[in-house]
Amino acid sequence: MTSARQYKVGVLGATGTVGQRFIALLAEHPFFVIHALGASQRSAGKPYKEAANWKQTQPIPSAVREMIVHECKPEHFQECAVVFSGLDADVAGDIEQSFRLAELAVFSNAKNFRRDPHVPLIVPLVNTSHYSIIPQQRSLHNPPLKKGFIVTNANCSTTAVVVPLAALERAFGPIESAMITTMQAISGAGYPGLPSLDILDNVVPYISGEEEKIEWETLKILGGVTQGDDGLKAFDMHTERPLRISASCNRVPVIEGHTECVSVRFARRPPPSPQQVREALQAYTSEAYTIGCPSAPRHTVFVHEEADRPQPRLDRDYQAGAGVCVGRVRQCRVLDIKFVVLANNVAIGAATSSIINAEYAVLKGIVGGQA
Repeated sequence: MTSARQYKVGVLGATGTVGQRFIALLAEHPFFVIHALGASQRSAGKPYKEAANWKQTQPIPSAVREMIVHECKPEHFQECAVVFSGLDADVAGDIEQSFRLAELAVFSNAKNFRRDPHVPLIVPLVNTSHYSIIPQQRSLHNPPLKKGFIVTNANCSTTAVVVPLAALERAFGPIESAMITTMQAISGAGYPGLPSLDILDNVVPYISGEEEKIEWETLKILGGVTQGDDGLKAFDMHTERPLRISASCNRVPVIEGHTECVSVRFARRPPPSPQQVREALQAYTSEAYTIGCPSAPRHTVFVHEEADRPQPRLDRDYQAGAGVCVGRVRQCRVLDIKFVVLANNVAIGAATSSIINAEYAVLKGIVGGQA
């Protein structure tokens, strides 16, 4: 399934690093066409080439160089079928809410609505079934919304680990516990990031709020959607078979690519062997790829056989950074299985996830509007 139509899209926070990544990815998209750009009042009224301090490896796309930047107000985006938000969390909440109330479909990279009980937190390679709560999200507004909604994607470090965890639960049933140690790239801190004297020749063993995000978001993503006696749907947070997660997060002197060392214990006894785990990871395919989302990777999980892979510099750009790489799958003497996972934090860990989420929503008829 592919779309023969084109859809106008907008980008909020267009001058920031996440917004720039959205623009770079959307510039040659097969059915999304950039129609409107939003940024702060300071940037509004300027051509994009003047408003943005462009930090991507390719030049500013010609389609947006002369495009005038607007303030992040819904009236400038009314013709957009999809609005992508790369806004900072300190301003994203109220702005994204105003766009939803204006009947716009918002796909957000910000954290503000991730814990909302009616907003799906979607890693598009894992839990697209959570779109089922969108009608309820619309209906709870007064008056009920017809088209507006918010979908969020996960924190970049969470995104990396939930993909292989989802693959393993699909193949072998519930995971009881997971120990996760991250080595996170400096780009995850945004621009300009950490001072050089803090990160060069150093590892910083603390990233504010990061461990809590992994431990909570993973439960929402891997859990299901249940319906109560009152008819309302809710995210079950993996409570039917509780999953305990312990995360330790570190910032390391790598520009892009989060590496995570993971150990898991399965409810199933005896647990699967390392070879069975490798085969399950290799066989895992996302629904997003199956239905034809153009940005979804062919190999949701690429499994390395080499003893020293994956590595950020060598593997972060495989499949344009849209999948995850796993290696060093082996027995764990404390839990059951341990492995290393790598994900490109500025691709599948950020803008690419939002774009695949929107592609899925278009192909499933959740959003509409022709260019």
